Amino acid sequence: MSATPHIELYVRSLLPTGAHERQEAVVDQLQRLDREDQIGDFSVIVWGKQVARDSAAAHTEEGQYILNRVAEFKQWALSNNVSLESFYQTSTVDNEVTEDAYTAITLPVMGLAEYKNGELQHVAPCTKGDVVHTIMDRLERLEHGEPSALEQERRTASVV
Repeated sequence: MSATPHIELYVRSLLPTGAHERQEAVVDQLQRLDREDQIGDFSVIVWGKQVARDSAAAHTEEGQYILNRVAEFKQWALSNNVSLESFYQTSTVDNEVTEDAYTAITLPVMGLAEYKNGELQHVAPCTKGDVVHTIMDRLERLEHGEPSALEQERRTASVV
């Protein structure tokens, strides 16, 4: 039997309209999966709208944690031939106080990371070609004891 995954759910603290209900639905689903032993456990990490590498906040323990996780997610995406670009956008932001510009990573309203035995297995949302792999897609597959759609595709491709 394979190890049950640990899930990390990242949620934005200040939400656009309608996002709170989606976050609640995902947390409810994670609680159900945890009760039914479909996952080992889960944690919810609150993050802001964006993080700038050179900001004071980025040099805090929490800022470093988020930057390290985003870097890990991007490395996973490269290794799995998927894209996170539409969900983790880098942009130039004008600082109205100093009149300088800085680069910031805009964080998604929600992000999910799945780990097994400490190794990152899946990040949602992500895209492969024109297909978006959502958080709810992954949770539904976990509920049915199925691998991620990306893993399923890899397994099918290696059999052929």
